[in-house]
Amino acid sequence: MPVSRIVTLIVGLIVILGLALWLIDSLSRLYWQLSYSPLLGNLLLLLLIVLIGCLVAAFVYYVMVLQAGEQRTRRNRRRVSVAQIPAAKSDAASSTLQAVRQQVAQIQDEVARQALLSRSQEIEANLARGEIQVVVFGTGSAGKTSLVNAIMGRMVGKVDAPMGTTKVGETYCLRLKGLERKILITDTPGILEAGVAGTEREQLARALATEADLLLFVVDNDLRRSEYEPLKGLAEIGKRSLLVLNKTDLYTDEDKEVILARLRQRVRGFIATNDVVAIAANPEAAQLETGELFQPEPDIVPLLRRMAAILRAEGEDLVADNILLQSLRLGEEARKLIDAQRRRQADKIVERFQWIGAGVVSVTPLPMVDLLATAAVNAQMVVEIGRVYGCELNMERGRELALSLAKTIASLGIVKGAIELLSTALQLNVATFIIGRAIQGVTAAYLTRIAGKSFIEYFRHDQDWGDGGMTEVVQRQFQINRRDEFIKAFVAEAIARVVKPLQDRVDAVENDEQANN
Repeated sequence: MPVSRIVTLIVGLIVILGLALWLIDSLSRLYWQLSYSPLLGNLLLLLLIVLIGCLVAAFVYYVMVLQAGEQRTRRNRRRVSVAQIPAAKSDAASSTLQAVRQQVAQIQDEVARQALLSRSQEIEANLARGEIQVVVFGTGSAGKTSLVNAIMGRMVGKVDAPMGTTKVGETYCLRLKGLERKILITDTPGILEAGVAGTEREQLARALATEADLLLFVVDNDLRRSEYEPLKGLAEIGKRSLLVLNKTDLYTDEDKEVILARLRQRVRGFIATNDVVAIAANPEAAQLETGELFQPEPDIVPLLRRMAAILRAEGEDLVADNILLQSLRLGEEARKLIDAQRRRQADKIVERFQWIGAGVVSVTPLPMVDLLATAAVNAQMVVEIGRVYGCELNMERGRELALSLAKTIASLGIVKGAIELLSTALQLNVATFIIGRAIQGVTAAYLTRIAGKSFIEYFRHDQDWGDGGMTEVVQRQFQINRRDEFIKAFVAEAIARVVKPLQDRVDAVENDEQANN
């Protein structure tokens, strides 16, 4: 009981006793005055006793019963509040899934679209069932299957099997007293196994682990780096994890405490100290003096207690958090597919405009070098790239953006740098007499590419050039597109698309002149 309640109770009782004494004194005088009538005096005494009893009962009722009612009300409010948290998260997950479906509808790849739709339906089904998924994860020799056997209380898998026996995730169902939801325990393939098949099984195990509401990461000694990294990675994406030290029957009590201390130190910051527990899921048999073998019972009580505490206290939130996490991850995957799809479409637009611009400039060379930048950045290209990313621009806005980028390209000296870079490459592949007319056309194509790639980044980031502004984006694209392997491929294509048609045109003119002469 709170101190304030105790003080109120004591003060109230003192006041009641004082009033009672005053009332008794007053009534006693009245009693003596009525002493000539014993019946009347006895009735007055009974009335006095009843009145005092009612006052005491009323006060106790107010202090004790009403307090209990307030506590029940507060508990009910807390329960309502707790229940609303998963409901809010479930609503968030449902909203996310709806948004994912809208994204998926934009994906042109039929296989990818159907795969994402199928996964969204699985998440929705999990949300409706509300089962708690516990996944047992770790190396093949840590004793995962033995742990599942011990938890289930019956043999549900092979024990003492060689690494690699659990080739697919095997799931078992159990009920926990005090928890309405069903608990599904999944035994995963071991990680860190050799060979292609081992790698594939590890990928399956990791996929199952990312879908867990509660993760049991099983080890049989101190953490290796190859175990620490996936454990930390899963914790960083929001997986609620227990680190389970198995096979403690093989260690002395001192060694067990040393290993536990090391484990708790290594995972400090992402796994709580009391979430690192020691067990012996399948203790080794001991030989008795009679020669018989004694098989000790599994010692997994610490793990069961911790699991029960977590699932009872956090079960609803774990399910809701996991559903929301899976929904967000699915949405991110859909976003990446759409981004890749848009990039391919935008790249085709850039490629088309770069060779159109190259053809125009090579036929009508520009007298000033910096005008190449203006000619290369086509307003129509900007409008079409924006449309791919859902940004409807008019031609006036397209020209503004194109002119702004052209000025940036010219101010950075990229035009002259591009001419020098491409002149050197062209001199190795093109006859001298045609180079002069080809350089401007090929440079225009190159600048158009840089401009187009820069605008792709601009629209990808919701029409934002980033902290470094337009200058940084353009410089980065220039550095990317000046690499030797790219220049060789670009020049080879430029020769086919620009130089050869120009050579054919020159040859045709010369042939006409010779024919006229």
